[in-house]
Amino acid sequence: MLNKPNYTKVIAGTMNWGVWGSNLTTIQMAEMIAVCLDNQITSFDHADIYGGHTTEAAFGKAFKETDIARKDIQLITKCGIKYPSENRNYPLKHYDYSVEHIVFSVENSLKNLNTDYIDLLLLHRPSPLMQPEIIAEAISKLKKEGKIIDFGLSNFTSSQTDLIQSKIKVDFNQIQFSISNSESMTDGSLDYMRLHKITPMAWNPLGTIFREESEHSTRVKLVLSQLAIKYHVTTDVILLAWIQKHPANIIPVTGTSDKYKIHNIAKSWRIQLANEDWFALWEAAMGHKVP
Repeated sequence: MLNKPNYTKVIAGTMNWGVWGSNLTTIQMAEMIAVCLDNQITSFDHADIYGGHTTEAAFGKAFKETDIARKDIQLITKCGIKYPSENRNYPLKHYDYSVEHIVFSVENSLKNLNTDYIDLLLLHRPSPLMQPEIIAEAISKLKKEGKIIDFGLSNFTSSQTDLIQSKIKVDFNQIQFSISNSESMTDGSLDYMRLHKITPMAWNPLGTIFREESEHSTRVKLVLSQLAIKYHVTTDVILLAWIQKHPANIIPVTGTSDKYKIHNIAKSWRIQLANEDWFALWEAAMGHKVP
């Protein structure tokens, strides 16, 4: 019987590690894995489609080069998107949540990642054609066979989650959430997850603050610079700490492929923003005082 995974307070997202991003070599990727562990980040987020179906295998090869035990890390992956690439001769991008495709995807991820089990499997995006009883059949089979431990969703609304939960328990939902995309706090999504004991994960946790020049980013960066001085950390750490302060216990999935940034990111769960500072950031993001 496999132990229940203990995911870290920040998860290392691998999408940009492969050919869709920095295209790290095997040695560089192995170094990234080791640096993450040195900074108490032991959970790694994947999807079968990353790198056009190549990044999982690149990670698996790199992990094999380390002396890290499998039990010391947690592997998360996603399935459900049929993404045309050199490795998949699909006529167009579409979704497939049949038993056959879910099982195929997991078994392929196991092979690519050089592992016997996945800690957490997520359905990558909701499909209008998904049938909860068929999804439940696939997940129950994979759990019974010990190929996955936890099950969750990615980018699902509350009503879509209800649909899946009518047949099988959902433990996680990975959503877009940041100071730039905080609607989940006000549209009931995070409240729903708290009520149903679903742990939120946040992709793109830094939002657009450092990628665009706008009134919004200028306001936020001004407050960020003040708080970075106050808490003796970098501005990206403040953004992660802002997410982590929310009582839904949101876990940020960082997208960096820079091992030097990992040292800073690991500081985010060690600082506790004062309430006034948390609201100062939210006020800057909204452009007005709280109602």
